[in-house]
This record gives sequence, structure tokens and C-alpha cells, in this order.
Amino acid sequence: MADNSKMAITKRGLKWILMGFLVMLAGFILMMGGGVKDPQVFNWSMFDFRHLVAAPVVILCGVVIVIIAIMRRPVEGEDNSKK
Repeated sequence: MADNSKMAITKRGLKWILMGFLVMLAGFILMMGGGVKDPQVFNWSMFDFRHLVAAPVVILCGVVIVIIAIMRRPVEGEDNSKK
């Protein structure tokens, strides 16, 4: 019978997942802004490079980091059990 007492994701993997979430958060922060208080005034700043290209690319990079951290196979020397 297999030993099911170990976690599927290692401590190193959890650190990478946290880093991926922080990268995604940075992307959402990049996407903020560009609005105006007066709805009658049109603001072209919401169509700049930062909002349309940079922020979605940063968010997708964070998603890729999280997926890789979850799917990565642990190294043989990497052990989750406490000794």
C-alpha cells in the first residue's frame, strides 16, 4: 500500500505558488486606474499599453507559475515528512 502521509505539494512548491499569486496580484495592480470621476468625460488613458498588454501578460505569467508549481514532480531528495 502506498504511503499517503506525505503532502502532494512540497514546501518549495508552496513557495512557488505564493510567488505566482503575488505576480498575478501585481498584474491586477497594473490594470487598475484610468477611470474618471465625471462620466461625461472620456479618458483615453484606459487604452494604454499598460492596461491592454502588460497587465494581462503579467497575470498570465503568474498563472503559468502556479500551474508549473502544482504540476512539478518533486525532486528525489525533497522530503515533506518532518524528522
